Amino acid sequence: MPPTQPPLNTLLPPLICGTATFNTQYNADPFALPTTEIIHRALALGVRAFDTSPYYGPSESLLGQALTHPACPVPREEYYLLTKVGRIAASEFDYSPAWARFSVKRSLERLGTKWLDVVYCHDVEFVSPREVLGCIRELRRIRDEEGTVRYVGISGYPVPLLCELAELVLKETGEPLDAVQSYANFTLQNTTLETKGLERLRKAGVAAVPNASVLGMGLLRGRGVPVGGIGDFHPAGQGLRDIVQEAARFVEGKGERLEVVSIRWGLDTWSRDGASVGGLGGVGISVMGVSNLDELEETMKVWNSVLDGLPLKDGEVAKRDREWSIARRKEVEGYAEGIWKILGKWKDYTWASPEEGYVNARKVMGVIPESGDKP
Repeated sequence: MPPTQPPLNTLLPPLICGTATFNTQYNADPFALPTTEIIHRALALGVRAFDTSPYYGPSESLLGQALTHPACPVPREEYYLLTKVGRIAASEFDYSPAWARFSVKRSLERLGTKWLDVVYCHDVEFVSPREVLGCIRELRRIRDEEGTVRYVGISGYPVPLLCELAELVLKETGEPLDAVQSYANFTLQNTTLETKGLERLRKAGVAAVPNASVLGMGLLRGRGVPVGGIGDFHPAGQGLRDIVQEAARFVEGKGERLEVVSIRWGLDTWSRDGASVGGLGGVGISVMGVSNLDELEETMKVWNSVLDGLPLKDGEVAKRDREWSIARRKEVEGYAEGIWKILGKWKDYTWASPEEGYVNARKVMGVIPESGDKP
């Protein structure tokens, strides 16, 4: 990191709006979603960071359209954009310097911005450590020489590998990663980000560890995993799906919904347990995606209540609001104990990523499409 650049954890807001939902994985037709309205309302409610990726179909373009719209309520200097490079398709990856350069330029164009606040190497488990190192070095070159990238990190699923790569980057380059984003690894079903990752990532000098997908990519829902335009993409096997539905019936018997309990537990617990690698105010960073305005309003209501219960705003929070937040936390923790008993051996279970037999479909690296926009 350039010596004049402040650490990422002193800048990044603790709640990031994820836009993987602006994609056919989660929705049949992402163009039918009120994406501009969602982004503008999020900004109006205080959200100041957005996560996306070229892999998320039209997500970057839809986000860019919203942020460059004349009615956008917040100027570019007041929010953060986080995107990714390297993943092209489900089984296609290119971490070459040429592709990284192309991908960054394309993201700048799609998002209508002159700079990207954070760029991750996307789903690092699908390529070799050598390829990850090469991509990190190129992104840092772009940061230092061109200034269109400000912070560099990695994202992926297997927590032990994320830790190994963070340690390797520090060892080989002498500079720690700015951010490591994990998904579906700090949820009511799986807490391995904390139990197996937090201390190692901190020792590797990682400044910020955003926790994405507190619903486990939609696993922790009463209605089951999401099925979008590309069909059922979720990697969870039937055994895990069945036991989660049993947990859903348990909380329904308490007058609750599994997704509501899961979101509250994930946001509330990570805000405290992830504080040492958190963002502004020393609050653990969460990435939350929504598909409609009602989900956004509900998420923000929960988030603001979580903040009410933290020792951050003494004198600013009404006593009844703080007491309600703490009481709700204890209530949700009680539900969590019951859910963990039901999960049994499935508690902290992680699926394989990549799946056995995976082969990168991209055989020649660094080939840039003539169209400038495909794939």
